[in-house]
Amino acid sequence: MRTLVTGGVRSGKSAHAESLLADAPAVTYVAPGPRYDDADWDARIAAHQARRPASWVTVEETDLPRAAAAARGALLIDCLGTWATAQLDDLDAWESRTWLDAFAPRLDAAVEAIATYDGDVVLVTNEVGLGVVPAHRSGRVFRDALGWVNQRFAAECDTVALVIAGRVLTL
Repeated sequence: MRTLVTGGVRSGKSAHAESLLADAPAVTYVAPGPRYDDADWDARIAAHQARRPASWVTVEETDLPRAAAAARGALLIDCLGTWATAQLDDLDAWESRTWLDAFAPRLDAAVEAIATYDGDVVLVTNEVGLGVVPAHRSGRVFRDALGWVNQRFAAECDTVALVIAGRVLTL
């Protein structure tokens, strides 16, 4: 089973994704985002950690192929939006005009790692394409990159779910 769970901020997507693996005997939870020196960000991470079963193995890794290769059991990646941010940061995409040439192979490798993973996979991502065109270049870069990321991973999934206000819609 491969499932992509998308939705807006605080929509309930992470909790839904976690519930899909509640009965799995082993889960590797991959947190692929950048680390910030920010108390609010730390509080969000702590809330996610407190909600997960103690038996789940947590891996903080921005290299998704490496994380998938080391994972055991079901694989939960939360979230592709933070993974994309880490990649865009690394590529200085916020200022560069040539970032896509370097981003595309990273995306290809990550999608391949998930497509060939021997076990259940649940991916969490943000839906940011429903709003207005961002006024700043960084917002447009992120929106476009995450749109491509979401399309590519969704194509490899058996199920795609949209979570809005805690309600789950299967797409």
